[in-house]
Amino acid sequence: MNHAGQPNSPPPQEQSPWSIFLIFLRLGLTSFGGPVAHIGYFRDEFVVRRKWLSERSYADLVALCQFLPGPASSQVGLALGLSRNGYSGAFAAWLGFTAPSAIALILFALGISQYSDAMPNGVLHGLKVVAVAVVAQAVWGMARNLCPDTQRITLMAIGAGIVLMVPSVWAQVSVIALTAMAGLYFYNPGQGASQDALPIRISRRAGSMWLSLFFILLLGLPILSQWFPSQTLALIDSFYRAGSLVFGGGHVVMPLLQAEVVPTGWVNNDAFLAGYGATQAVPGPIFTFAAFLGASLTESPSGWLGAMICLVAIFTPSFLLVAGALPFWEAIRRNVRTQAALMGVNAGVVGILLAALFTPVWSSAILSPQDFVLALFAFIALMFWKLPPWLVVLGSAVIAGVMSFLLT
Repeated sequence: MNHAGQPNSPPPQEQSPWSIFLIFLRLGLTSFGGPVAHIGYFRDEFVVRRKWLSERSYADLVALCQFLPGPASSQVGLALGLSRNGYSGAFAAWLGFTAPSAIALILFALGISQYSDAMPNGVLHGLKVVAVAVVAQAVWGMARNLCPDTQRITLMAIGAGIVLMVPSVWAQVSVIALTAMAGLYFYNPGQGASQDALPIRISRRAGSMWLSLFFILLLGLPILSQWFPSQTLALIDSFYRAGSLVFGGGHVVMPLLQAEVVPTGWVNNDAFLAGYGATQAVPGPIFTFAAFLGASLTESPSGWLGAMICLVAIFTPSFLLVAGALPFWEAIRRNVRTQAALMGVNAGVVGILLAALFTPVWSSAILSPQDFVLALFAFIALMFWKLPPWLVVLGSAVIAGVMSFLLT
């Protein structure tokens, strides 16, 4: 029984890797708008529609992935795949969510199409506009469930204000820490002590192994690349390190990667900037930019092989950290004092999402009354007409493209 006297959610039903792959493939084809929007898409798909986990468990999972280095939205996807079919489920979720944008960027890098010019500007802008509706829906739903009282509404507002006034990753970490302390102060650990379990089938022993492997590779790959000089090993070292040391979302990885591949002559700066622009036009995780860089390498391995090496190397730390942290996180969050802290943290997470709704999502997309109208109808379509997100995304892109054509 939970704290409200209602029965806890039933144990999750195992999904086949193929069905997990298809679910995440659809998300990978339609999840435009960056990491914050991805969290909104995932919430709608797995909390609201499929009920794979509760609102509170989802917020706790998002909070954990905010703490870990790496791409938070991809890590949430890995954890969701783990919950349904263990390691094969995690791989299926990663492959489905990552493959569409990775393939598009590899094709662009190989010169098959000029991807940056393949889509009219109006369509690309429409994808930014619909991200406003997706994030707004996520903020609305999470605030309603996770900020039900005055204290947590206040914490949400304070958290949003801090992140907006001090725009840095450390501001986000500080908000999570401060709201955790506020949760301990405001809430009696005995209140709402019961918690829906995160359905992760990994032992602590296995978690310790994955965490150990993460640090062994982080410290050992630079040594190996010096002892055994090779282009392939140097690539794995560089991209693994970039994926291990990124806090604050996928965009933060861009300067790290530029410092790794441009001065070394692996990729020229013009190609790097072109790939960065194309990455903004595709759905899915920003870390797939690594696939573009791998395909653009001036030395072998390059092309498809180079893309696969760089893509796997940059995402490997995310898997190791998620698989390593989840067994311990589940035990920690069952502690009654941790649950009191998480009541505050969840409000802080909603505040961080609210701040992201304003910038960069709203500020980069809503530039005219037409944009506001389109975002408003996209929000209504999601919230009240209950249309599937992929249909709203495609419809908004088409409408924006037509509007751009008529107004030019």
